[in-house]
Amino acid sequence: MPVEHFTSDDASTWFQRLDQQIFLADVLAQDSGAAMSVGFARYGKGEKNPWKMTYDETLVITSGVFTVEGPSGSVTARAGEVIYLRAGTELIYVADEDTELVYVTYPHWLAATESSAEAHRLDDFHKA
Repeated sequence: MPVEHFTSDDASTWFQRLDQQIFLADVLAQDSGAAMSVGFARYGKGEKNPWKMTYDETLVITSGVFTVEGPSGSVTARAGEVIYLRAGTELIYVADEDTELVYVTYPHWLAATESSAEAHRLDDFHKA
């Protein structure tokens, strides 16, 4: 379909990081035939997730305040703002408040992570 519309209700499977209040769900995954992933994330206030980017990612903050701590310092965004992350960057995602966001990755984040030295990080996630 050339034009699609998604809400967080369209996410069929949510994943949680460990026992944290961090939840992720793709609405446009690698099996969609699209060249990128799109999904929703919900972070509880104060939650942190260390990660190493194996793909490019854009975070669109839809509510709350969210910070990414990277090698050159921290970048904070509020609702209506965007953070762009480059592949190869070691970082920490941090929710300054309860936050919801949309992520867009290229290539697909899951495939890129599974085929990298960072694949072990996926072990922290389970179906919610």
